[in-house]
Amino acid sequence: MPTLICGSVAYDNIMVFHDRFKNHILPEQIHILNVAFLVPEMRREFGGCAGNIAYSLKLLGGDPLIMATVGDDAAAYLDRLDHLGLPRTHVRHVAGTFTAQAFITTDLDDNQITAFHPGAMTFSHLNSVADATNATLGIVAPDGRDGMLKHARDMAAAGIPFIFDPGQGLPMFDGNDLMEFMHLARYACFNDYEAKLASERTGRSLEQLANEVEVLIVTRGGEGSHMYVRGEKLEIPCVAADDLVDPTGCGDAYRAGLLYGIAEGWDWQKTGRLAAVMGAIKIGHRGGQNHTPTRADIARRYVAAFGESPW
Repeated sequence: MPTLICGSVAYDNIMVFHDRFKNHILPEQIHILNVAFLVPEMRREFGGCAGNIAYSLKLLGGDPLIMATVGDDAAAYLDRLDHLGLPRTHVRHVAGTFTAQAFITTDLDDNQITAFHPGAMTFSHLNSVADATNATLGIVAPDGRDGMLKHARDMAAAGIPFIFDPGQGLPMFDGNDLMEFMHLARYACFNDYEAKLASERTGRSLEQLANEVEVLIVTRGGEGSHMYVRGEKLEIPCVAADDLVDPTGCGDAYRAGLLYGIAEGWDWQKTGRLAAVMGAIKIGHRGGQNHTPTRADIARRYVAAFGESPW
């Protein structure tokens, strides 16, 4: 049965500046900053949390169903979804808008200057979970603020268990909002920074937040992840990557592993291990949707890391 993935569909425009920002920004003139950087390298990647999660879940053999909003420039992305066999039944075109997109400029020291235009994502609340009548599992990933609140409430009302995954959208919500999400969700997933911010905004410790859901997952980059399950903390190790190329979308690949394990009824240790494998595979490729492992490839990586097959 389908897993409903509510979140953003976006383009990532990535540019490389062949120098260092610090050589062109005068500290004493920062109050009248006016700079331009020549970027001879540029690439456009298909991204957005919903797009990335659905892509990796499809690789695993899952049944992802994207719910998102796109703008007038979405034709290339929609064609891609068709090519990948990802249904776009609930991908809404909002006329007169651009599809959400990030413009990222990186210098030789790996410093980044990013501008993000939400575009059609702002109208994600126009989509209704009730339209996805056959969904049995879901995730509320970063999206428009109103849409995230609406979709969480809709999923809870429909009895669809879901992961609350605020990601970079977490700063949009105050402590009361975050506690509402935690009450509505069955699972929650943060990275370590987001977990600290959620604790600050709610005035509750990580352990107290974990008591609000069945499972709270905290990812910790190269240090693996922690799963708080009914008072017990499971430590999931990081899986060694073949190459460290680009962390963009690693968290989304990890969440695809979580969704697959939940849908299959796996225990949490096995689910977390698969999620870690998916993150390790993704980091070896640029962009959020350019890794192409088969299920056999994924199983081999799992066996190499944990000594047994996931399926």
